[in-house]
Amino acid sequence: MAFFAKLKERLFKSSSKLEEGLDAIVDDGGVIEEADEELVADLALDQVIREDTDPQETISQDKTPKDATGHQLEPLDVPAQDVDPIDTAVDPRQAEPLSEPEPEPEPEPEPEPEPEPEPEPEPRQPPQSQPAAQASSPKESKGFLGRLMGRVVRPAEKRRVLDDDMLEALEELLIASDMGVDAALRVTANIAEGRFGKKLSTEEIKSLLSKEITRIMEPVAKPMPLYAQKPQVVLVVGVNGSGKTTTIGKLASQFKAAGKSVVIAAGDTFRAAAVEQLQIWGERAGVPVLTAPEGSDPASLAFDAIEKARQDNADLLMIDTAGRLQNRTDLMEELAKIVRVIRKQDPNAPHNTLLVLDATTGQNALNQVEIFRNLADVSGLVMTKLDGTAKGGVLVALADKFGLPIHAIGVGEQIDDLSPFDPEDYAKALTGQGL
Repeated sequence: MAFFAKLKERLFKSSSKLEEGLDAIVDDGGVIEEADEELVADLALDQVIREDTDPQETISQDKTPKDATGHQLEPLDVPAQDVDPIDTAVDPRQAEPLSEPEPEPEPEPEPEPEPEPEPEPEPRQPPQSQPAAQASSPKESKGFLGRLMGRVVRPAEKRRVLDDDMLEALEELLIASDMGVDAALRVTANIAEGRFGKKLSTEEIKSLLSKEITRIMEPVAKPMPLYAQKPQVVLVVGVNGSGKTTTIGKLASQFKAAGKSVVIAAGDTFRAAAVEQLQIWGERAGVPVLTAPEGSDPASLAFDAIEKARQDNADLLMIDTAGRLQNRTDLMEELAKIVRVIRKQDPNAPHNTLLVLDATTGQNALNQVEIFRNLADVSGLVMTKLDGTAKGGVLVALADKFGLPIHAIGVGEQIDDLSPFDPEDYAKALTGQGL
């Protein structure tokens, strides 16, 4: 929940851009009116409301209180009958005569001044409040769907007919958000199905968008798998400045906090700052960091790191690599060499190859995945810097095109700014919805 709030707050660039675009689309030819009841019901059912119970149960619960265990308590007015518990076995018709001795208090009729207050039946006109009570009964008589629709009916607001022009404008908006052409077409087609010709508001479109984005993202929302193999070798790759070093530090800290023994290998032997940064993270997490002299062969360091991790019986070995552009064939070949050397130690290693992507690169991320996947057999993705882009929809394009697991997303520099990927939270944050 806390991370979603942070995600929503920091994805404001993407969500505000989408919201502004949706407002402009609806304003262009939209009119102010109430929502279509069938559409409201459709959206309501999508929300999967679970708290509803049988209407009769609801009524009985309202009239009869329950104890802490959920059992109904006896009505408090029962003892008002002044019937001894022992006499409860007596036929109720026989119980009535028992109350006859009470007529002796008939002398009380003398205070017949009470009949004078009889004009009070006129104040009984308060039954005019009955319409209010009756107003609630129709709510119950509407049945499940009626009550469901009643909960989500939205006030009159500007709506526009979902036609070809509106769909085309929506497609362009999603493509501009880096969602990708194929994903944008699929999302808009699903929104139009069964709703074409109906009038939609901005909020209703956002709700439908969120649902479709979640549907695309759910199959790829998977945590990084952990295996019994020791050490489990995790190779982290990506272009310059994508956030590999910081991501390794955060992951190592989180795995350490989860009770795993972790070793980090500083494979970026060409950049002293990267080694120092990893060492700082290692100190924070209490994780050893293996280094090599500046300019040494990173493949050799990876080979030695596996030996060291085995000796220490470590659960995880996370190997950092130097940033490299996907169009530099020499650097990409160096990465392929690291993989070959690692497999000399363990034919199944690396067990995980994480590609760290910078969300601000937009559609260029698709090219990176294509090339790194071919050379290093990428097994999962981590998306960073979602707080710094107005085009957070690139994750949808990646999921739609490659179907690679998205293990985590980052929205800042703090340790808790890296979190497992949740498709529903992401979709709501991207479209500017609340939780």
